[in-house]
Amino acid sequence: MNPKTAGLIDGSARSAEWVKHRERGSLWLLKIMAFLSLRCGRKASRIILYGIAGYFFLFSPSARRHSLHYLRLALGRAPAARDRFRQILSFATAIHDRVYLINGQFEKFNISIEGEDRVLTHERQGRGALLLGAHMGSFEVMHSLSRRQHGLRVAMAMYEENARKIGGILAAINPDWIPDIIALGHIDAMLNIAERLDQGAYVGVLADRTLGDEPAQAVTFLGQQAYVPTGPMRAAAILRCPVFFMVGLYRGKNNYHVAFERVADFSTTIGSRDLAVRAAIERYVAVLEHYCRSDPYNWFNFFDFWRRPAQAET
Repeated sequence: MNPKTAGLIDGSARSAEWVKHRERGSLWLLKIMAFLSLRCGRKASRIILYGIAGYFFLFSPSARRHSLHYLRLALGRAPAARDRFRQILSFATAIHDRVYLINGQFEKFNISIEGEDRVLTHERQGRGALLLGAHMGSFEVMHSLSRRQHGLRVAMAMYEENARKIGGILAAINPDWIPDIIALGHIDAMLNIAERLDQGAYVGVLADRTLGDEPAQAVTFLGQQAYVPTGPMRAAAILRCPVFFMVGLYRGKNNYHVAFERVADFSTTIGSRDLAVRAAIERYVAVLEHYCRSDPYNWFNFFDFWRRPAQAET
């Protein structure tokens, strides 16, 4: 097995900090809000979000410390308390709105889409593509595109533990909605991704976090050195598929903005694969940074994102 893609495939790396935290906030909030949201409606059930956000604002010192670090870089100034609270409230809102989006209640939202034609061009040609996202905004809102476009298929590849928990919870919210989730951490993960791409489907991967001590590339992100995993992009290069950046941004009230931007197309790569992968990662990070500055409160990495992993590449 190629060690440069091992972190994406076999899950053998030692767990990263975010894996140990297991997104306790998001799963806990989802379980509570799912019950209230469908019975009380979005407007009424949003009231409790302020209490939940206030709790995490006051009693999560580690998340608060890392939020301060990020917001200082993204905003270019010292963040005020209202900035930190707004970020947490945006996180809670994105989780809350999952309930409606998974149940197909898109009419509750004003969803704008940018770059849709770039993605659909490949779909019309029967070609799949890798959609690289980040822990930013809402992935579920992007299902509005697949639900509006008949026949468009989107699978999600994610960390196995989260895949099992999230898949179970989302299925409980809507038993008729069966998500297509590819669990990373198995030897056949690459084969499953390749199969979806061959069928003309899109495969989404949140590519901003490492699972642990897997290869990561040093990049400049918001003015400081950070590290992003190389596995997803190397997988795209091996599979020789196009790569798009994807993000679903929450912009207040009931407004969401979905954006797709082309990052690379490894089906046309000529020359060094390693150089092409490095360039594509740099492009991915540049686009991610752009949206962190334009929509800073959509960043949902509440841990030491800039910490150097053991196998970081120079």
